[in-house]
Amino acid sequence: MKYLKRMTVVVVLFFAASSFVNAQSKTAHINVQQLLSEMSEMKSAQEELKKLQSTYQADIEGSLKDLQNKYTQYANEAATKSDEENKKRAEELQVFKKNIDDAQVAAQQELQKKQQELFAPITEKAKQAIDKVAAALGYDYVLDSGPGLGVVIVAQGKDIMAEVKKELGF
Repeated sequence: MKYLKRMTVVVVLFFAASSFVNAQSKTAHINVQQLLSEMSEMKSAQEELKKLQSTYQADIEGSLKDLQNKYTQYANEAATKSDEENKKRAEELQVFKKNIDDAQVAAQQELQKKQQELFAPITEKAKQAIDKVAAALGYDYVLDSGPGLGVVIVAQGKDIMAEVKKELGF
């Protein structure tokens, strides 16, 4: 009888311990920033942004050069012009400068909008690949182990970078 009680206790403890182990979540990690930087789509998106930025920069530099030329011209002609005309020219230069400043702000906003537009599908593709690999390998959580994020303190879980790259085709 004592033996049967002990055996029952051992069996109950065994099942309790095994269910506790099964209840623990499996965790993996991946450096998402590294993954994104290695994706060919990201490289081409960054090149496209760089070209757009160069275009805006060239336009703004051209406008600044025009402003400088007008400023020089007006400064050289100021002695031969009336005070009223010089005042009108100074206001014209201020308006021109304000237009350039507004164009710089608009260009920056357009670049940010274009970046969002280009990067959103790429990050979504990476997320879907991470989700698919995590599900296939049975991971409940995948943490971003990128630098400066402060998410992963100890990375002893599986790094699924290779599997995600394989899923993405590189």
